[in-house]
Amino acid sequence: MSFINLLQREINCKIVYYGPGLCGKTTNLQVIYNKTNPEAKGKMISLATETERTLFFDFLPLALGEIRGFKTRFHLYTVPGQVFYDASRKLILKGVDGVVFVADSQIARMEANEESLANLRVNLAEQGYSLDKLPYVVQYNKRDMPSVAPVEELRALLNPQGVPDFEAVAATGVGVFETLKSVAKLVLTDIKRSSGG
Repeated sequence: MSFINLLQREINCKIVYYGPGLCGKTTNLQVIYNKTNPEAKGKMISLATETERTLFFDFLPLALGEIRGFKTRFHLYTVPGQVFYDASRKLILKGVDGVVFVADSQIARMEANEESLANLRVNLAEQGYSLDKLPYVVQYNKRDMPSVAPVEELRALLNPQGVPDFEAVAATGVGVFETLKSVAKLVLTDIKRSSGG
């Protein structure tokens, strides 16, 4: 549910990076943050407890244009990946406009990817959303690791709907901005469609 700030003439959109623990969600956000123009971004905030961490920051992409004279500000969030932080994940999904599912490409992490994707669907449903109706992309991260599953196998397992998907090595920045641009475009298209513009 994008939030419109009439005073600032901005449409605020929330994009959540979701996936299993240690799949690269935080790395994605850090790369984006570090490469975003300082004038266009807010502070990166890390909510860390002893055992979990949630990152978020907002930015105003200068190249994506306006919707009916309003600028678009994106708020990017990561969720803690470990299964026992379900309450935090549910809270972070409130008001989501778009989702990036970050999968760990390593063969040993296939079950964790499947569990996380199933958990995403359940948590969205509890908020009244359906992943099939949300702007949504998949990123196959850690493609540089020694024992990775073939993309076709990952796609069959995690993306049977055929949403836009990207290979990535977030640690070096490969695929990070392609993933972000894709989900941002889908979110903007969705906002334009629902506002009749």
